[in-house]
Amino acid sequence: MDMFDDFADEEAVVEQVVEDPMKKLESEKKRKAREESNLLLAQMNNDDGGGLFEEMPEAKRGRFEENEEHEQEDMEHIIVHTIRTDNENCTHEVAIPPKSVFTELKKSNAEPAKYYPFQLDAFQKQAILCIENNQSVLVSAHTSAGKTVVATYAIAQCLREKQRVIYTSPIKALSNQKYRELEEEFKDVGLMTGDVTINPDASCLVMTTEILRSMLYRGSEIMKEVGWVVYDEIHYMRDKERGVVWEETIILMSQHIKQAFLSATIPNAREFAQWVCFIKNHPVNVVYTDYRPTPLQHFIYPVGGEGMYEVVNVKGEFREDKFRDAMSGLSTAGDSAGSFQKRRTGGGTQGDSNVLKIIRSVASNDGLNCIVFSFSRKECESYAISLKDMDFNQPNEKTMVKSVYESAISQLSPEDQNLPQIMNILPLLKRGIGVHHSGLMPILKETIEILFGEGLVKVLFATETFSMGLNMPARTVVFTSARKFDGTDNRYISSGEYIQMAGRAGRRGKDDRGTVILMVDSAMSADDAKQIIKGATDPLNSQFRLTYNMVLNLLRVEGVAVSWIISHSFHQFQSFAKIPDINKKCSQAEKKVASFKFPWENEMNTYVQLKEELEKTRDEIMKIQREPRNLVGFLHAGRLLSVKSGDRDFKWGVLNQFKKEVNPNDKNDTIYVCDMIVAIDKNRKHDITNPATLVPGFDLPKRHWVRVPMSIDRITAISAIRLKIPADINTTDGEMRLDSVMTAAMNRLQGDVPLLHPITDMEIKTKDMYALVEREKSLTKRIEDHSMNRRDNFDELKMLYQQKMDAIKELEALEKERKGLKSTLHLEELNNRKRVLRRLGYLTTDDSLEMKGRVACELSASDELILTEMLLKGVFNSLDVAQTAALLSCFVFQDNCSAPKLSQELQSCLSVLQEQARHVAKVSNECKMEVVEDKYVGSFNPGLMDVVSQWVSGASFCDIVKTTDVFEGSIIRCLRRLEEVLREMIGAAKACANADLEQKFEDARKNLKRDIVFAASLYL
Repeated sequence: MDMFDDFADEEAVVEQVVEDPMKKLESEKKRKAREESNLLLAQMNNDDGGGLFEEMPEAKRGRFEENEEHEQEDMEHIIVHTIRTDNENCTHEVAIPPKSVFTELKKSNAEPAKYYPFQLDAFQKQAILCIENNQSVLVSAHTSAGKTVVATYAIAQCLREKQRVIYTSPIKALSNQKYRELEEEFKDVGLMTGDVTINPDASCLVMTTEILRSMLYRGSEIMKEVGWVVYDEIHYMRDKERGVVWEETIILMSQHIKQAFLSATIPNAREFAQWVCFIKNHPVNVVYTDYRPTPLQHFIYPVGGEGMYEVVNVKGEFREDKFRDAMSGLSTAGDSAGSFQKRRTGGGTQGDSNVLKIIRSVASNDGLNCIVFSFSRKECESYAISLKDMDFNQPNEKTMVKSVYESAISQLSPEDQNLPQIMNILPLLKRGIGVHHSGLMPILKETIEILFGEGLVKVLFATETFSMGLNMPARTVVFTSARKFDGTDNRYISSGEYIQMAGRAGRRGKDDRGTVILMVDSAMSADDAKQIIKGATDPLNSQFRLTYNMVLNLLRVEGVAVSWIISHSFHQFQSFAKIPDINKKCSQAEKKVASFKFPWENEMNTYVQLKEELEKTRDEIMKIQREPRNLVGFLHAGRLLSVKSGDRDFKWGVLNQFKKEVNPNDKNDTIYVCDMIVAIDKNRKHDITNPATLVPGFDLPKRHWVRVPMSIDRITAISAIRLKIPADINTTDGEMRLDSVMTAAMNRLQGDVPLLHPITDMEIKTKDMYALVEREKSLTKRIEDHSMNRRDNFDELKMLYQQKMDAIKELEALEKERKGLKSTLHLEELNNRKRVLRRLGYLTTDDSLEMKGRVACELSASDELILTEMLLKGVFNSLDVAQTAALLSCFVFQDNCSAPKLSQELQSCLSVLQEQARHVAKVSNECKMEVVEDKYVGSFNPGLMDVVSQWVSGASFCDIVKTTDVFEGSIIRCLRRLEEVLREMIGAAKACANADLEQKFEDARKNLKRDIVFAASLYL
């Protein structure tokens, strides 16, 4: 079958009557399975809450609720056995439940469920042995190591034993790709992603984790026929947004079902296996290998340099001499932020030329195909365009590219085929150059993936999402920067991020080694380089969190308490696992506190209390002095101000100027920002764009003076001294003159800088200020007269006292941490969430679901509370179909864009949504569910309201992309997510028996679901 042929409609498949009794029985079994699948799909859209969820063992649940200590003991008694393997690169451990006897895995005498046309690696053999013994297994191995072998064997065994098997993956694109691969091999394969359903009665079902969770909540009969569930890319469980879905699914999975977890290398694989063993009460194996079939060699390319330097060889050895050579090859070794900011704001000429040099070098050294990772979508496109004079494809390859491209877009309308993004990509593809990022239309991304997989795209510029899931190895991987902007900071990429992307280098069976090139545009230390290239992978940590949808769904399932789910989360397990270590630390801290014994302890205690009271009083005085009405008149250029940011005391700095700004968190508030010149440590790395990286250096012999914006609440002292600021402060000469002036002033004052008096100088003559100044005077006198000042060994006693206080604080912190770990986490939050649900009318006082609660159970794709409130308060009743879709787009659009120009009608719709959000935020805060109201309201993004309104009203995609600066791929992603919300809204309208709204949502969905936005995946 051609890769772009459509599959036959499953509804058109007619089941033949079979006379053979066994075949007839099998046919009847499939018919019932199909009915069950169809019933499940119907329930997903309209479920009455009467799920068929299999109850968890009552005795175990009761034991936990009665005594958490028993569960903790069970966790501590999980034994991990090490199983000997034939290969030193493979480790095999198995976690055994309490009171269970360890038994060796037995080699099967039966025919293997599947044969492979190649020699299996040691880790693959061990994992298959676990499957043949019907034991769950976690396989942790590098990208492209061959974990798929384990999955296909589990599937083959289930098919042989007439069991069903579920293959779940984190993203729809990966599910589509995996369905195509498995369907070609096993045939009896189905797909369920929400968007697409193919052959739902198949023995092997590929689905997203959200679909699997929904099946478990609704108690699907299908699960009773399942023997194994395969979780691909289980390390996605650490995803902040969606990781909780994986965790819920694992917890809710029936104990009779065995599970195979496929993961990239994770350092805490054993801990994860122990958790699954604990909650399922059966053995869980860990098969781990850090062996790379294709070893990697790592190079650094210094920007402005003449070549690349091998800093880590194929043996994994870090070469310090080559690293030093690379750093000396940098054309500039200054502030790392400069070039980064330049690239982000479009000044990428230098970056483009360096990338061009690298690609030429890679191509001339037979290093293609190549993935170039960049952390900006615009950079990816800029770099691709910069290769305008390079061509990597032969004439016959250009013909194949054109054929694949035309076949892919043939399903589009003529108008959509002429979209700029569609047309502009072909010339690049024909020359073997591709681009892959979230801003591309899905059909283009899949076309490029197919071309890359076939070796017709030789150089691919991609963002890091390309490294996740899709099996697309290359000979060479290039990083255009060692830094990325993560939305908050411009930071070095983590070792986990580097390993995930670098792991794409080296094609098994094709390359003897993979090449990784890291482009560095500023000086970095050897330690930082080692941490990135040779550091440990990121651990698999729980992202478990409560949602209102989870709470409501669990409350409607009989026999499962929400607290039981919480207590069996990986989050809770990881917390309990820390207790033995915390107990040991507490014991050590107690001994340390008891060891401090010295005279005059009581006197020292009163002395310290006086000092703390004096400090507190001075803080209160300074707080009043910092008030704009008191301070602004004294903010003159050159004034010495002492400033502090958190724990970093910059001491005396020079005010250059100050300005008023609008508070970004409150448009009605004005803040005052001082342009300060402060001293930082000249020997420490720093990033001026990120003040958190600045290390104070006022008292150091080698200091560097920099200008930093600081709000007035950073001021800790206001001096009466003003210095003359050199006009050329930003130059080296100007900085040296300033340093000279500051040094002379401090020498003259001998460190005793005179301060502005709040009353006599600043004339703050209020009753409160007089009282504070008097208190300060009194406390100062009492401290001067205190008996401790007359002790000969005062300094020694003070040091001992401070050490004891530090030890007591350490002990108290450890005891607080231990108390938190011993308690069942999230229970307080659960009670607060229930309080919110009762206040808003979703729950009765005895936690039974009201109508609102049943409606909210249908809504998991977005904010279930706001959607339910708007639905039942009639907000959608007066809206037309286009306005309804436009309003719902605010729940799913997440990209940044320029402020949209909304019609009066759409602005009115948005105002209603924001009013509902403020109401829910207010109730949440009253119920101790802390919500930052403005941030919460701002999370509903109106950026595509007008675009969606036009699309649902029938506008072409070509027309709507002209009205916004949002990437085409981001528009399609928003519209597809909106379709998912509308599907759920149809179910919610059914739940509250509102036929009119049900029809309105259905009409919006039909108008939405057309043309290029919902073009079929090329993998299907």
